[in-house]
Amino acid sequence: MPIYEYKAYAPGGGTKAGIIDADTERDARHKLRRDNLHVHTLLEVRGGKTRRKSDPKENMVRRVLNARAARQGPGAKESEIIGGVTRQMATLLGSGIPLTETLSAIVEQSEQRTVETMFRQIREDIQSGSNLAEALGRHPRWFSPLYVNMVHAGQATGNLDTVLSRLADYMQTQRTLRRKVVGALTYPMMMLGIGFIVVTILMAKVVPEITQMLVDQEKALPPPTKILVGISKVFQDYWWVIFFGLGAVSAVLERFYKNSEKGRLVIDRNLLRIPVLGDLLRKASVGRFTRTLSTLLQSGVPVIQSLEITSSVVGNRVISDATDHIKTRVIEGADISTPLKASGAFPSVVGYMVAVGEQSGELEQMLDRIAGAYDEEIDMVTERFTALLEPIMIVFLAGIVGFIVWAIVQPILEIGRV
Repeated sequence: MPIYEYKAYAPGGGTKAGIIDADTERDARHKLRRDNLHVHTLLEVRGGKTRRKSDPKENMVRRVLNARAARQGPGAKESEIIGGVTRQMATLLGSGIPLTETLSAIVEQSEQRTVETMFRQIREDIQSGSNLAEALGRHPRWFSPLYVNMVHAGQATGNLDTVLSRLADYMQTQRTLRRKVVGALTYPMMMLGIGFIVVTILMAKVVPEITQMLVDQEKALPPPTKILVGISKVFQDYWWVIFFGLGAVSAVLERFYKNSEKGRLVIDRNLLRIPVLGDLLRKASVGRFTRTLSTLLQSGVPVIQSLEITSSVVGNRVISDATDHIKTRVIEGADISTPLKASGAFPSVVGYMVAVGEQSGELEQMLDRIAGAYDEEIDMVTERFTALLEPIMIVFLAGIVGFIVWAIVQPILEIGRV
């Protein structure tokens, strides 16, 4: 069904703009007149044969961006929006409201135009004969494979409202976990960035003026002052090379990490070896593994498919490769706990708890219990990481500033003795 974008005059002389779905332009005008709106302009934005022509280059760029979004999956902003919508859908479906009416309610109360248009398309696809999972799968930027597969399982078991509620809880938990990890890593990066900028300004502007006075005295400078003068000249003459060099190294590392499977493995393995930080990243990945696998299994997704989806969301290549190995062994007939213990990527306690869960027939509940325990441990590790890093950063920056002061003050004191 086509979608039309309109501008119309409302009762009282005001104007109103929006979008409306209708079979034809005439039908769209008729619907607007029923709402006492007098159409000024009406433009089809989706469907039909009268769609506005667009630049082929623009279409190519749009296709490239859509393909990239499909590979990367939903971002933080999209996940937060969809999390709230998922909760609303679970509530409405749980109250006995039909799916199409639920989607209509989502459309009417959507604040973002993009979200409104997307759910209009989803509603139209369902009215055309598609099921909800298929309709959601056509929007990979917003709905991940995990989301689509859980909805498919919920439809197959007749528990769609329960699955959506579980999905909303899962997405909220993952956002909380992401904030904890990002918050722990943001502080040291900010400290390093601010410290580097301050030191650069000192070395490029302040220090040269002071050391020039010492050089004008034509006296032998002590070694620390000579070192400081040399570093200052480098910063003064080549500061742009330093900044561009850091940017280039950062870009190369990012490209190496994203486009090279071996590069991701090397970087992620070394990150896990860093004291405290590695412990935090490992716990976050293991917590994400257990929470995701538990949510998928509870929703009725087959174990092989659950492991495949979990492998793509754990956020660390070491844990991801271990998950792929577990999936391969399960296909061969093994249980989950045996290859999990043998992988060496997971703490031993996780392997033993998973084994107990499999033996008792309560694997999903055990995985959920492990995830809850790791959430608490992540809180403690985050506090310890921040508490440990703060004095280290202070001492590091104080050492740099102290060296600068010492290198300047020492020749001044020697001149005063003379």
